Amino acid sequence: MSVAVKSKREMDLTQGSILKKLTLYSIPFIFANILQILFNTADIAILGIFVGDKAVAAVGANSALSGLLVNLFVAFSIGSNIVLARYVGARDIVGARKTVGTSIIIALIAGFFLLAVGVPMSELFLIWMGCDPEILSMATTYLRIYFLGMPIMMLYNFSASILRAVGDTRRPLIFLAIGGGINVALNIFFVTVLKMTVEGVAIATIVSQLVSATLSLIVLLKSDGYGSLKKEYFKISKEQLKEILAIGVPSALQSLAFNVSNVLIQSKVNSFGATGTAGSTAATQFDAVIYNIGFAISSSCMAFVGQNVGAKNMQRVKKTIWCSILLIMIFQFGVGVIFALLAPWLVSFIVSGEAEINYATTRLVIMSITYFMCGIMEVLGNGGVRTMGKPVISMVVSICGAAIFRSIFLEVTFYFIPEFSTIFLSYLASWTLTALIYVFIVPKVYKGLKKELSSN
Repeated sequence: MSVAVKSKREMDLTQGSILKKLTLYSIPFIFANILQILFNTADIAILGIFVGDKAVAAVGANSALSGLLVNLFVAFSIGSNIVLARYVGARDIVGARKTVGTSIIIALIAGFFLLAVGVPMSELFLIWMGCDPEILSMATTYLRIYFLGMPIMMLYNFSASILRAVGDTRRPLIFLAIGGGINVALNIFFVTVLKMTVEGVAIATIVSQLVSATLSLIVLLKSDGYGSLKKEYFKISKEQLKEILAIGVPSALQSLAFNVSNVLIQSKVNSFGATGTAGSTAATQFDAVIYNIGFAISSSCMAFVGQNVGAKNMQRVKKTIWCSILLIMIFQFGVGVIFALLAPWLVSFIVSGEAEINYATTRLVIMSITYFMCGIMEVLGNGGVRTMGKPVISMVVSICGAAIFRSIFLEVTFYFIPEFSTIFLSYLASWTLTALIYVFIVPKVYKGLKKELSSN
């Protein structure tokens, strides 16, 4: 059903200047991701100031593990994003609304599944990761509470993804800012007034996500555009579910492989004790800002490419990929250089010990100036190959290059050079290899899709 319907908040990504629209679309997305990291950093900073470095290490020790399980299902939102963007580009409002309803149900199922698995298994997971016994109890407490909020977190992530797929990146930013402000206020209240430790930070996180998720759902329920959650479509639609799974399952498996490799990397970090873990956790708060700049741009690329594939406008698809790479070099690389220069000063806001600052600086310098390669890799893989209809190829290339090769490279190099810096150089090696592979694959996928759309 082809109907030209558009809410005033939705952006048509199939017309107008690509670079201008991509920049306007990406900036709120970038700020939303940075705000999320800043709020997480506030969690860590408050713990570091009022509780101590062991509490910081306790939160950091489970970051790779929680990321593994959470991102496994959040990756499904990529499937929802791409499928919905295609329906928007094709002006199919019925297909779009069926996708919205199906996506929200998937979010709830995923959230309750993570709750059921994560709460009882938290301590065992941390033990398998080699968590320092000194911080095991605090780390387990934080992780269990965190998993209790999974249905809420999944609901927000999928709702925000739906809004962005239809071109609305401003309201997810506003809702995140409101929720994040509440998060910081509750952190201070729980930790300084009620004298709570990691459990206070975890509860504050869940409450803030509840606020953001509620606001996002209200928007979807009231919307009159493509990203509308209507009662008659609040069910699993088989056709849309199949399309979402076709993209979401490979994305989830890829995310799983990435996070398994990150768990291996975290185990190497944990081998440097609570000091190394605290330093790495402090640096993560800042290098995550740089990563999320690239992630926002590559995700913006997916929305643009998705809508233009739906509109069968392949010339705009090509231009979108090139413009996305340009934005990666301007924003991600530029901020990375600044962070590398300011590394010792930045991490000192979170950890105070000399050893912790040295570990944190080492990680932050290496990651800051190399993350642009990750951004290019994700633009080519996610915005290019996956969104142009080849999610399995994207999955295979990324798993082989950025997960398996990274793990092998790390094991071999760390055996001969067991230094803290060796751990993070493995990222650069894997990103570079994977990006080079995509350089050869993207043109072939583009030509194949162009031919397919022309014949149809």
